[in-house]
Amino acid sequence: MPSSLRRIIIRTTQRKFTVSVAAIIFNEKGEVLLLDHVLRPVSSWDIPGGFLEHHEQPVDAVRRELFEETGIELYDVELIRVRTINRHIEILFRAETTGTASVKSREIHAVRWFKADEMPKNMSRKQKELIAKLLKN
Repeated sequence: MPSSLRRIIIRTTQRKFTVSVAAIIFNEKGEVLLLDHVLRPVSSWDIPGGFLEHHEQPVDAVRRELFEETGIELYDVELIRVRTINRHIEILFRAETTGTASVKSREIHAVRWFKADEMPKNMSRKQKELIAKLLKN
């Protein structure tokens, strides 16, 4: 079957889905960057990230999101995990930066570097566990 026909069949029979990227970012002190998000009132502190734009590669999306939200640039970007949650695909990276993060988006209340043993109370337990696991490696 020609690839163009195969692509048409797949696109017409599959349901739509969303794709997001996120990154656990470390600074030179080994601290983790977290953002206090406007749209997450219960567990507002979270790792940074966002949705992919049309035709955007995941690594480019995570770099763009971080720059737009905090003004920092990433290096040593490494893929950690890809998982699906219902109709959503989440791509998670680990990265480093030496930049100074600040609030650059209306979606963010605050940005802050946290030590491993000082994670905020109103943060997802699963994200805390994931960060702890990365710090052990």
